[in-house]
Amino acid sequence: MLKKFKDLTLEDMKARRLALRKEYMDLRFKAVVGHVENPLKKRELRRDIARLNTIIHEYAIGIRKV
Repeated sequence: MLKKFKDLTLEDMKARRLALRKEYMDLRFKAVVGHVENPLKKRELRRDIARLNTIIHEYAIGIRKV
């Protein structure tokens, strides 16, 4: 997972984070309303979002260079 995020540009990471957030919200709504095929998908999405947030923050504070 982490290697695929390192290969992305900063703008791609932000777009990917937005897409993952949308997918996570959709999955949460499905879980409340009915049956979810893979309940562990929520955990994976949440962790991927956190990984992206960390990398984006590292760019913001200067740990990583563009």
